Amino acid sequence: MSAFDRLNARLGRETLPLLAFAVFVFAAFSLATPLFLTGRNLSSMAFQMPVLGLLTLAMMVPILSGGLNLAIIFQANLSGLTLAWVLIQFGGPEAGVGAFLLGCLAAIAVGATSGALMGAVVAYVGAHPILVSLAMMIFLRGLGEFLTRGGDISGFPEFLGVIGHGNVMGIPVPLLVFGLAALVWHIMLTRTRHGFSVYMIGSNIEASEYSGLHTKRTLMLIYTISGIICAVAGILMLTRFNSVRVGHGEALLLVTVLACFLGGVDPFGGFGRVLPVVLALVILQMLSSGLNLIGANQHLSTAVWGLFLIAVMALRWLGGRLRYGTGRD
Repeated sequence: MSAFDRLNARLGRETLPLLAFAVFVFAAFSLATPLFLTGRNLSSMAFQMPVLGLLTLAMMVPILSGGLNLAIIFQANLSGLTLAWVLIQFGGPEAGVGAFLLGCLAAIAVGATSGALMGAVVAYVGAHPILVSLAMMIFLRGLGEFLTRGGDISGFPEFLGVIGHGNVMGIPVPLLVFGLAALVWHIMLTRTRHGFSVYMIGSNIEASEYSGLHTKRTLMLIYTISGIICAVAGILMLTRFNSVRVGHGEALLLVTVLACFLGGVDPFGGFGRVLPVVLALVILQMLSSGLNLIGANQHLSTAVWGLFLIAVMALRWLGGRLRYGTGRD
């Protein structure tokens, strides 16, 4: 085995092609507009990507298990509403760090509870994850609209801006949060028994049961963890925008699925790695920012994302044909 093959096997077969494409996109937009390489634009991308990245991680693990979590946006929003409510109870703009920490714990509890309920129904009732998560999405959206009457909640302590807009040694705090979450996801999927169980369930849940894995417990934990990372995304959104709204970020739902598939996550479960998904997120962010800088219509980026997915699938199919042959004599 060559050094290239060993590197490709270690990083994942999707990583190197995505890395090459990321370099190509970066170079193309750098040549297309001088604004792309400015510190302001790079900083803007670094602040924009983390929320989408956290929501993508929340979507990734259910897909790896052969399921789906359509409720991620509203889990994040309701968790953000929970934090907002706690802050308001402690004085709103005058609330202290203790109130914020208490609100974060409450927000994470809401995200975890909603995820655990979905996981319990999927695991013990046997309902399809799409139907279960769709029902949870509708419930959380309706609950949020009822609690807020469809409006925004704002007016929070100024120190929250440090989380949403601050830097540590020049690195945006939201990017650090996402980087830490991605590292935890990588370790969880590659170094823990739970990660092994996730892949096994996604590959063949019946075989996993016969092999002695606690599939029901694992499924419940999968959706619970997904809910927790949604809560983190909701907290980050509140600190970024200094407001909470139930429908905030609805357009990101399908983008998270797109990022997972671009990153090589098998839509039927059982295969996928964190690093290629992170690279896919970087590419999507560069495409969005680059097209905006060259004056393209804001809706064009969505079309380009779709074309990019089609191109990637075509290249994977072609690569498979070239590597393994046509199967004909």
